[in-house]
Amino acid sequence: MFALLIFCLRVGDMSLDTLRVLFVVRGRKGIAWVLGFFQSLLFVIAITSVLSQLDNPLNILGYAAGFATGNVLGMFIEERLAVGHIQLTIISATRGAAVCDALRIAGFGVTEIPGRGKNGTVSVILTNVFRKDVDHLETIIMETDPEAFVTREDVRPMRRGFWRA
Repeated sequence: MFALLIFCLRVGDMSLDTLRVLFVVRGRKGIAWVLGFFQSLLFVIAITSVLSQLDNPLNILGYAAGFATGNVLGMFIEERLAVGHIQLTIISATRGAAVCDALRIAGFGVTEIPGRGKNGTVSVILTNVFRKDVDHLETIIMETDPEAFVTREDVRPMRRGFWRA
């Protein structure tokens, strides 16, 4: 029973830690502080519980399993929260203008840059969106140009520009 408590404490600790790191990367200091406070509190309770009964291997297994589970749970929660911004880079060999039009009609800001790929001219399309909108954008892109090459990366907006309301 004690091992289950340690497992739960560690799941909570690592879930908060995973979220905290992601908020630190996104520059959200206040949320990162609160998460860090509670994460460290749970950690101290969990590690103290394990160290007070090192002769019980179930406690050590509960600690390790809670660590691993907490990482995955934290990632899952962060994906569901969809906090922050993503920059999509779309490379289209034949349908660049159509992709731009479809994204603009859907209300997204788009920058199109001509480029040269392995087989000739391509359109390089950049759009910065809220993370919660990425799935919708990917659907529009794939419906318009199933052959498009799409990458995404986290970004932190600095100033100005067009953001979908």
